[in-house]
Amino acid sequence: MNARLDGILVVDKPAGPTSHDIVALVRRLSGMKRVGHGGTLDPFARGVLPVFLGRATRVVEYHLGDRKQYRATVCFGAGSTTDDLEGELTALPGPALAEAAVEAALGGFRGQIVQVPPAYSAIKVAGRRAYALARAGQPLELAPRSVTIHRLEILEWDATDSARPIALVEVDCSAGTYIRALARDLGAALGSAAYLGALSRTASGPFNLADAVSLDAVRAAAGEGAAALAALLKPIDAGLDLAALTLSAEELQAVVRGQFIRPAAGAPGPADERPIRLLSDAGELVGFGRWDGTRIMPDKVLVDA
Repeated sequence: MNARLDGILVVDKPAGPTSHDIVALVRRLSGMKRVGHGGTLDPFARGVLPVFLGRATRVVEYHLGDRKQYRATVCFGAGSTTDDLEGELTALPGPALAEAAVEAALGGFRGQIVQVPPAYSAIKVAGRRAYALARAGQPLELAPRSVTIHRLEILEWDATDSARPIALVEVDCSAGTYIRALARDLGAALGSAAYLGALSRTASGPFNLADAVSLDAVRAAAGEGAAALAALLKPIDAGLDLAALTLSAEELQAVVRGQFIRPAAGAPGPADERPIRLLSDAGELVGFGRWDGTRIMPDKVLVDA
């Protein structure tokens, strides 16, 4: 493909491949060198994975703090070395758990909480990934982190096996939340054990499953050509709730040269420290700037001089 593809491809990642695998596939199908994703999903997890192509890779940082939504299958009565179904499981005998007890325990996990990331995680310790150290028999106690659980509800309860009941829960949480750790800690809070049996990300910031396309659809579009693949992309600034400023021809040239501008009117107020979308008079996104109270400095320029 020779056509330039700049935009956001919201992929419905299947269980199995890593997030890096999806990026590599999109890079190969699109012919674009600059491709990145907006938040790792574990291999066994599926769901919303925003993939950024071309110039859109420059806005990934604006999405790093996006809230996430998940549907998680929590399996009680056993623990896992990885806190999910891929680890070594150890049953924990004990009294059967009732749905009411689990529902009551959920209250302690809503709002701002502190959790210790799983030993098998991608966090770097002295330059090495925690999961690599754990696989080498050198697991470390990772530093706890503060996260926010905005919503946590039981959707389904299955006590067919009373010793190992299963709950399907819905989670709305801050970026950086480990759902595996949430399952593990919920089991411990109930005097039992639990691990994550399945996970689906239903939303990542402004992108949800209704926006997502399957890998088969991506492959089919790539086979038709650049135009078909481009039709699957969302604009670079999709989902960004940022003020916009339309530039005059002279201001646009200044921005392209990396020079600041002093807009006469219509600029965001000095209290707004967030990036500003800079538009051409035709409404095309040409970059992002920062307002310092008296002028706007170009931060990211997306068009060529």
